[in-house]
Amino acid sequence: MLLDTASLYFRAYFGVPESVKAPDGTPVNAVRGLLDFVARLVEDRSPTRLVACMDADWRPQFRVDAIASYKAHRVASEAGPDEEEIPDTLAPQVPVIEQVLDALGIARVGVAGFEADDVIATMATLSTVPVDIVTGDRDLFQLVDDKRGVRVLYTVKGVAAHEVIDEAAVLERYGVPASAYADFATLRGDASDGLPGVKGVGDKTAAQLIVEYGDLAGVRAAAADPTAKLTPARRARIVEASDYLDVAPGVVRVVREVPMAPDAWDRPLPTEPADAAALDALRRRWGLTGPVNRLLDVLAAHG
Repeated sequence: MLLDTASLYFRAYFGVPESVKAPDGTPVNAVRGLLDFVARLVEDRSPTRLVACMDADWRPQFRVDAIASYKAHRVASEAGPDEEEIPDTLAPQVPVIEQVLDALGIARVGVAGFEADDVIATMATLSTVPVDIVTGDRDLFQLVDDKRGVRVLYTVKGVAAHEVIDEAAVLERYGVPASAYADFATLRGDASDGLPGVKGVGDKTAAQLIVEYGDLAGVRAAAADPTAKLTPARRARIVEASDYLDVAPGVVRVVREVPMAPDAWDRPLPTEPADAAALDALRRRWGLTGPVNRLLDVLAAHG
């Protein structure tokens, strides 16, 4: 089980009241919510391995170099070009989340220069066993692969009511196979990531183009072929978007070959804390006794 950790702690932050605080009054709603999410996932799914994948770089330079608008609207205006705008009461909770996960012994992996999506993609590609990817980010639908047992537990409605996304679900939602999802997403664009897409091409048109011409290369070839059955307007828009389409696939497609050592993540689910003393200090300092104990009980029962 691969956790898109930032996706989950953002959901926890907005889903758990900020009135949930440490003894000193510091909000810990994201920490508590994330721990409860993990406990619920382990209890419901019984994974043999669990990895918290991190954004070591939430806006990698190689993606910004390709498309300058990539996540540009999320940049904190006063914190510099590399700092993501995060709610003031969430930012201090992220180091606490990391410390608690480490003390628990839950593998936590981030790689400099890459997003968590890329880490997840690499692990899913390397895995020799089925993989559940837990995320609220539909970009990771491109990794769904029934033959290899890779699916997404999509948390857009919450962890408790997550949707299991397999190849049939991708096809039903978007009208394209999961293997073509990245090309589909490139054509459609995604305002939440600062990706403009092709003007006038939404979900329906992107799906029609992919189904008719197979993939992005086929769509572009059709636009360049005067005998292809494209409307003049669609042809013009695809051609006009050539500069974007030249570089967008390298931004939309996740990297499946991130350099990382297997021993950083390929280890069994912990059944006891990696550092009991540190964990005890953290739960007392931050008022996390309840959620930490619940998670410990679940890990001991399912490890």
